[in-house]
Amino acid sequence: MTTYFGFAIADSMFPAECTVRRRPLTVDQVRLALPGAVMCLNPSHWPTIAAAIKRFWLPITIPEHAPIVRLCPGDSVIVMSVRGLPRLEGRHEYTEQEIEAAEFVFSQWTVLGHEPPRSASAADRTRAV
Repeated sequence: MTTYFGFAIADSMFPAECTVRRRPLTVDQVRLALPGAVMCLNPSHWPTIAAAIKRFWLPITIPEHAPIVRLCPGDSVIVMSVRGLPRLEGRHEYTEQEIEAAEFVFSQWTVLGHEPPRSASAADRTRAV
């Protein structure tokens, strides 16, 4: 069971058929999980990563290249969503005030298992048209 940490999830991370559980995490829960997590961060997002480190003292390391993530049952990805940081135009870092005003939300997405393919009922096929 592997835990990843990143800023987003993508459909390609998950098996084609699976059940996923999403649960919110506190900063303390994230801080405890990060030392054993695989970082799947894009190094070009350094200013946002630095903002999280400054605000929460999170033990985030930045990979040279973001890995390709393929989740299996039991694996999870901790996602840090950030709202309220302005675009950096003509500068390379956020101010203390911008970091404090931003909203950081953490959630963990866990693959519980594979679902067998199921055929659509006649009613489902009709609704899809």
